[in-house]
This record gives sequence, structure tokens and C-alpha cells, in this order.
Amino acid sequence: MWNRTCPLSVAVAVALLVGSTPHAAEAVEIPFKIAKIYWEYNASANDLGVHVSLDAEDWRRLKILNPNRRVIFDVEGRGAYKELGMTELFFEGAEPSLDEFPLAGLLTRFPEGIYEIKGRTVDDNDLESEVQFSHAIPDGPSVSAAVGPGDALVISWTPVTSPPPGFPSKPITIVGYQVIVGLFLVTVPATTTSVTVPPEFVASLASGVQPFEVLAIEASANQTLTEGTFVLP
Repeated sequence: MWNRTCPLSVAVAVALLVGSTPHAAEAVEIPFKIAKIYWEYNASANDLGVHVSLDAEDWRRLKILNPNRRVIFDVEGRGAYKELGMTELFFEGAEPSLDEFPLAGLLTRFPEGIYEIKGRTVDDNDLESEVQFSHAIPDGPSVSAAVGPGDALVISWTPVTSPPPGFPSKPITIVGYQVIVGLFLVTVPATTTSVTVPPEFVASLASGVQPFEVLAIEASANQTLTEGTFVLP
């Protein structure tokens, strides 16, 4: 006689078999290799904007959510980019002059807190990182440049220990400074207050007025630059 409980037994066995499927088949959640959201303030021009720097392998879609869970950036590759994926991404938000766009309004649009960066790879794995975004914006360093004989050039600055006047009163911890002269770029520790530019590079510059920048980099990744110039004979 046919056992009426057999179909139920088979169903249970199938359920157990499906439930024992290895988890390797499930999508993997991968953190971004680089995930940075930070302010850049130009103390010389008095403008302020938000920069984003990301890196992950073979992503085809990416979005950023602010602390209020609102999507503020969403991008997706099409055609070959959707098929093959992308890696690095860097972009700068508009940097309005604070003489025309109130600082308080800009800070409100980009509140402090945890920003979520989510993505999807071409293999349908999830990418996700959380980034702490801060309003601890450093003041711009006071800079100077001394040009000597034999293409000697020394760029100096004063240490930064506080925010710019009128900015949020946050503790400032500088982790490094960056010096930029044309194609020459070097990042030095927070204890350094001057850089000697290689004379071979200085010799390659044209005579006349030359611009340079010194950036103060805060522990939050926020950074402030001050522009300066020097004159070559």
C-alpha cells in the first residue's frame, strides 16, 4: 500500500538539502579599499567644498547616503562600464565662495555623521563602507618662500592648531602637510614646517612669478590650503 506520508517526507528531505547549501553561493559584502569624504577649504580664496575619493574593484553602481539616509550621489555604468566595471573614483563638489554662500548653509547641507557608501560589483557582490564625516576644518597655514642662489627654494609655514575664524569650534589635529609647486608634490609629517624643493626641479621652472600651495591635513581628512608665490630670476 502507498504510504501517504511519503510526499511529506520527501519535502522535508528536500528542504533540509536546500538549507544545507554552502553559503559560498551567497553575495559577498566587500568594503571599499579607499572611502573618503572630506572638506577642502581654500583659505586664500575663502571657498569651501566637499571632495570624495573612492576605490574598489569592478564596481558597476555606487551611491552615497548622508546621515539622514538620503541618497546624495548615485552613479551607474552603462554599456562596457556596466559589463567590465570601474575602479577608482574622485570628484570635487562645487566650492562656492563663503563671501556669497553662507558657511552655515553649506554645513547644513552636509551634516556631520556617518555617511554610507554602497556599491554593486559586476559579479553582483555588495560593496559597503561607512565614513565618519566631520566639521573639524583646519585653518590655513601662513606660508612663505625663500629663493636663494643655485636654484635653492625653501617653502615654510606656521603650524596649524585651530579652525579658521567663524568656523565650528572643533579640536584640530593635524596629521600632515602637503606642498605643491607645479608638478612637484610632497606630503610631510605634522611636525615638519618647511620643505626644500629639489634644485633640479626649480631649474626646470620658467623665470618670473611662480605659485605654490601648502595644505594642512586634519585627522578627519579635512584639509585647508593656502596659496603663495615666489619669484625666480
